Amino acid sequence: MKVINNILEITSYLNSFVSTGKKIGFVPTMGALHFGHLTLINTSKDQNDITVASIFVNPTQFNDKQDFEKYPRNTTEDLKKLSEIGCDIVFMPDEKEMYPETDSTKFNLGKLEEVMEGKFRPGHFQGVAIIVNKLFKIVKPNNAYFGQKDFQQLAVIKKLVSTTNSTVNIVSCPIIRESNGLAMSSRNTRLKEEEFDQASLIFSTINQLSNYIANNKFSDFKTWVISQINENKLFRTEYIEIVDTETLEIVTDLKNHKSITCCIAVYCGQVRLIDNIQINL
Repeated sequence: MKVINNILEITSYLNSFVSTGKKIGFVPTMGALHFGHLTLINTSKDQNDITVASIFVNPTQFNDKQDFEKYPRNTTEDLKKLSEIGCDIVFMPDEKEMYPETDSTKFNLGKLEEVMEGKFRPGHFQGVAIIVNKLFKIVKPNNAYFGQKDFQQLAVIKKLVSTTNSTVNIVSCPIIRESNGLAMSSRNTRLKEEEFDQASLIFSTINQLSNYIANNKFSDFKTWVISQINENKLFRTEYIEIVDTETLEIVTDLKNHKSITCCIAVYCGQVRLIDNIQINL
């Protein structure tokens, strides 16, 4: 496995593969890797000739400085995991390499950045778009792999690809969960043992959506979820929305929707967790 920190070096190195027609798969990460990340690497390895992973905690997507500073970092363990799984190349730049000067680029993300995560984390998705656009230009992958846990981010990246006329194929991969149902996340490492155990409540609660639909109680679902989760003193629901899976339009009536997704953000102590569940109608 080759570890590269410099943009010029990685572009030069990857050009040798591009010139011979090899397919490049790319998995961008912020490190603190877990099994969910590794499944993305394995999927890329199955579908491409070369797999590149990046590790970079991107400051422009954090609207809370403390959240950025507390974000878990364990480079040594990350590199060990990537080596053991057979990742070909790791791009691990520092902040100065990616942002030699302030980047004030603005992307037209439409309403995608105004609801849910965008509403509660202003500027977050512009920061995501900036770094993903930079990484795509550097790595020039054929395929890029993202987990469905970050459902809204996935929609933003697809919009970015469309807006910039990028040729990168975005591959969405299923949510990987802990044994108790909690969606795997780098932030889970910040949970105390009791918080981790009880965080299973988030998925088990939103997983009742299909039952509410079947019993014609769809309009009651959001209120019920909030009451169930907030009843536990460890949790505070920041938002819950049910949106059209394709457009992210908020759903108030199930008619004219082929698929809906319930998205939720919950504070468990000091740790913010997100999850979602999709229902095909």
